[in-house]
Amino acid sequence: MNRNELTVIAGGDIERNSTEVSPETRLRHLLHVTSSMLGNAQGVWTELYSEFEGSVVNGAMVKEEAKKGFTPRCGWPEFLEKMWLLQHYLEHARRICEGKT
Repeated sequence: MNRNELTVIAGGDIERNSTEVSPETRLRHLLHVTSSMLGNAQGVWTELYSEFEGSVVNGAMVKEEAKKGFTPRCGWPEFLEKMWLLQHYLEHARRICEGKT
């Protein structure tokens, strides 16, 4: 299939539509898909971080009892900093895709 052809599947029939898709339309689609994926990534980050709340961290402080179990190889302060950096990278990338700089 040509890169500019679209395949439409309706009721089991396949039709080929050879209309050109503008670069603007492709870019808009890419931005919407990327924004959606980044939003989902932020949701996963939030879920992961919330797993630590209460048993591992209290706000930004690592609880003493957490040190007896899981310990990141880079150490808790660097691990938590990386989690926060990841969240900010995702947030800013999503805002750029949405045109909210």
